[in-house]
Amino acid sequence: MNTKNYDIKDPSLVSEGKLRIEWAAREMPVLKLIQQRFTKEKPFKGVRISACLHITTETANLALALKEGGAELTLCASNPLSTQDDAAAALVEYGLPVFAIKGEDNQTYYQHMTAALERKPHLTVDDGADLVSTVHQEKTQLIGDIIGGTEETTTGIIRLRNMAEGGKLRYPIIAVNDAKTKHFFDNRYGTGQSTIDGITRATNVLWAGKKVVVCGYGWCSRGIARRAQGLGALIIITEVNPIPALEAAMDGYQVMPLIEAAKIGDIFITATGNMHVIDKAHFSVMKDGAILANSGHFNVEINIPALEALAKAKRQVRSFVDEYTLADGRRLHLLGEGRLINLAAAEGHPASVMDMSFANQALCLEHLVKTKGQLQPKVYPVPEEIDNEIGRLKLKAMNIAIDSLTQEQKKYLESWESGT
Repeated sequence: MNTKNYDIKDPSLVSEGKLRIEWAAREMPVLKLIQQRFTKEKPFKGVRISACLHITTETANLALALKEGGAELTLCASNPLSTQDDAAAALVEYGLPVFAIKGEDNQTYYQHMTAALERKPHLTVDDGADLVSTVHQEKTQLIGDIIGGTEETTTGIIRLRNMAEGGKLRYPIIAVNDAKTKHFFDNRYGTGQSTIDGITRATNVLWAGKKVVVCGYGWCSRGIARRAQGLGALIIITEVNPIPALEAAMDGYQVMPLIEAAKIGDIFITATGNMHVIDKAHFSVMKDGAILANSGHFNVEINIPALEALAKAKRQVRSFVDEYTLADGRRLHLLGEGRLINLAAAEGHPASVMDMSFANQALCLEHLVKTKGQLQPKVYPVPEEIDNEIGRLKLKAMNIAIDSLTQEQKKYLESWESGT
């Protein structure tokens, strides 16, 4: 058993981390209200939680809310490049076991996950389903004590639904990603802004006039496309499903097969949740100087082994920019090792949007404790009352008021007799 209480890069970063956590909290009023209630009610007293998340200042505020609620919380990173080392240091100072180092190799990544699971959790919190997958493949002895878990990402939900459909999922999971107050805002506005931020920080590229190819047209891609367009880019969407492709066309974007877009694109951004979206055939026709970035959860969307095989030389030309020179002299630039560019080269989503996502996490974990033993090993939606309450609290924090239905209107909506 791992007896060490943490594994982080630099404990001396505590002061910087605390200040940045405090700054993020300014934009997280909904989570703050939940934390205040948790402090009084202690819904997680005696409950052990293992959380595999991006260790950021926003995540730190979720962690502190759960701790105030009585949870015995352990954290590990959900991506080798997404950890903010100062946030990790501050969380250790706050008394939380943290196992996360920015830039850790795959072996360390899984060692850290094992360390988090050695705490024998009652609840799991996941961002990509690596924690749940590890439990089901390597740590099955833990399952008997696990009440349930939550999942933050589209990629993770795909994996977990496949597990459930195959009869492999052995405890209930709430799909936080599918909450309206999560994917409509976090995925669209958060991923949109932070992806553009990450690419800009890594390259200092001018977006105006660039042909930007966005692979996929889910909620994340919608946000990316809209923000890049706002900076003057010309947007091309590639899709495999007809409905989002049709929507992209009606939103005013060019839609074409990726092999055609590969010939003309300047910047390529993947956000599909699938593997080898950009592959050898696409590399072979790309322009000299093309930039490749991924905003999907795992670093499989761009076929990096194929790119390595095509290249005759590789060098790092800037932080987070690897230049691959192909046999014919063309240069392709891969950002952030193909990992989440918004967290590899920038700070991830703004705190304001993570406020709603992490409010969902906190309230769904509380819901799992309250419904212990009542849920089957399936993937469940976020309860509608939780989703609506988070929306209501966010509007209140923004000083926005909305209308209410009159009794006459409610009666009309509940009836069927009235017609023309």
